[in-house]
Amino acid sequence: MKYKSFFAAAFLAIGALIFAIPAPSAAAIECPPGSLRNPNGEGYVEVPGITSVAQCNLPAEKENEGFLSRAVVIINVILGVVGFVAVVMIIMGGISFITSQGDSGKVTKAKNTVLYGIIGLVVALLAFTIVNFVLSSIFSTEKQANTGNLSPDYSNIAS
Repeated sequence: MKYKSFFAAAFLAIGALIFAIPAPSAAAIECPPGSLRNPNGEGYVEVPGITSVAQCNLPAEKENEGFLSRAVVIINVILGVVGFVAVVMIIMGGISFITSQGDSGKVTKAKNTVLYGIIGLVVALLAFTIVNFVLSSIFSTEKQANTGNLSPDYSNIAS
């Protein structure tokens, strides 16, 4: 019963996080001169699709990456929640280890809780790393023009 309510709360939290991802606003924000979305620096430029001035220095999203970027955000949020749960399990195992009062059954249960929490944390970190590496390498839109020449280009340095 204890675990059912814990998992129900975890699923509700994940659902709340998924629906908490804001949808783009239709209102236009004016970006200041010198920002990434106003490179010319000619006064304030109205930029549709952004919801705050802080987004003026973020690169514009490409239209074909909408679903992919949302999927990456959802996967990263889920893996973050799994990592948070693993850390909570490690803390709970440590507390139960401290309060076991030498009872061998409670000590073993506490050690297993900490062990499984550490394993869960390692799995979450590895999954986060693998997912981001695979998605960035497969769906990367920027191709490197000079992959064969590894020497640096010093031609633009003034003598």
